Amino acid sequence: MSKARSSKVTASSQAKAASGTAGSVRRATVAPQQAAADLATARKILLDLLAIPGISGDEKAVADRVVKWLREAGCPSSAIAFDAAHAKTPVKGNVGNLIVHLPGTLPGPRRLLMAHMDTVPVCLGAKPVVAGKFVKSADPKTGLGGDDRAGVAVVLATAVQLLKSKLPHPPLTLLFAIQEEVGLYGARFVKAADLGRPRLAFNFDGGAVEKITVGATGGYRMDIAIEGIPSHAGVAPEKGVSAIAIAALAVASLVENGWHGLIEKDGKRGTSNVGVIHAGAATNVVAESATIRAEARGHDAAFRGKIVKAIEKAFADAVKKVKSVDGKTGRVTVEGRLDYEAFRLADDEPCVVAAGAAVRGIGLEPRLDISNGGLDANWMAANGVPTVTLGCGQMEIHTTNEKLDLATFENACRVALRLATGA
Repeated sequence: MSKARSSKVTASSQAKAASGTAGSVRRATVAPQQAAADLATARKILLDLLAIPGISGDEKAVADRVVKWLREAGCPSSAIAFDAAHAKTPVKGNVGNLIVHLPGTLPGPRRLLMAHMDTVPVCLGAKPVVAGKFVKSADPKTGLGGDDRAGVAVVLATAVQLLKSKLPHPPLTLLFAIQEEVGLYGARFVKAADLGRPRLAFNFDGGAVEKITVGATGGYRMDIAIEGIPSHAGVAPEKGVSAIAIAALAVASLVENGWHGLIEKDGKRGTSNVGVIHAGAATNVVAESATIRAEARGHDAAFRGKIVKAIEKAFADAVKKVKSVDGKTGRVTVEGRLDYEAFRLADDEPCVVAAGAAVRGIGLEPRLDISNGGLDANWMAANGVPTVTLGCGQMEIHTTNEKLDLATFENACRVALRLATGA
């Protein structure tokens, strides 16, 4: 994966990128900033999308509904396309990224608005209801799926309003991405050329709309396989090599030496976690195998690499410590992959400048933020499309307590309209 890139811009080019049009053109058309977001339609779209099942790999019904809304608003079918990203993902998918191109009616660099269509499994069966200032699932056993149907609703509602009201806007691309929750795969496999190589890009995901996420950590995942030697745990335990014992020693070593959880060493900071262990079949059998899934995260690629090496060493050392009565040891195999590289956009990146102006335009004060989790923006940046992320009001995501703050969602719609029109 390539590192994220930040472009250098002058104060003049920043202003043009943020506005998306020249002053003379503004005087010749209805000023985009005067248009108010159609919040009633946005809420209808939100509740419609929240009710559609669509976990990672099963987003087709969501994509079809998005297309239906767009077509009914007057979007020509020639502007709507799907890529083949789902053919490249480890999770078998039934649809690719949905990409929509809207020709500009104002001059200016192409802009992109995006959100991911998939939700996590706990949201299957969600029944969205409005409860005062929030939307939640009427079924207490499910999450809501606001992560990220709320983002999809923001982008879709903005497009529907542009089309129905024929609002002036620079060239626009809409990206409704797949399989974010299982590895950012939609953003990973999308091609900048298919997006029209936008100059400014805005991702709508979790949190507050005034929180402008301009960077995020990098993540490395590891699959660790331990082969022990089975034996009867009561008759001849000394003849076996316990894969569980090897795993236990390795994890204990990581904890004792400060390589598990929050890691702070030599002025560097990162995290690691052993999150999944599957091992053993019965108490009377010395465990012959164990599989472990672990991860390392960090904004500094070199330090993250040290964390990975520490994990590998802990398991290699643990294998040597567990022996059978005749001196035999087990084996460990580690397979790792970089899920996403860290990125940090410059404060003068055009999309950062434009996002800040849009947030201020609705009376809020923007704040720049760095995420310790992965975002579609990680891969967008790596693919040559610097992208900021703004929230839509999602709260307690990935849990049955999830809810959506309607006031924040509506503010996200207002911000999105400004970003789409160049206001």
